[in-house]
Amino acid sequence: MPREIVTLQCNVCKNRNYSTTKNRKTTTDRLEFSKFCKRCRKHTDHKETK
Repeated sequence: MPREIVTLQCNVCKNRNYSTTKNRKTTTDRLEFSKFCKRCRKHTDHKETK
């Protein structure tokens, strides 16, 4: 099964709010999305962490 669970972390407050899956064979770089952060109370960039 090539899909693995990854955690997304807010770039502003460093809170780990979201988890998603990705295919590591096709997507080798880190994911980055604009998501709503509950702690910051606004949309911020969230980047994949280990």
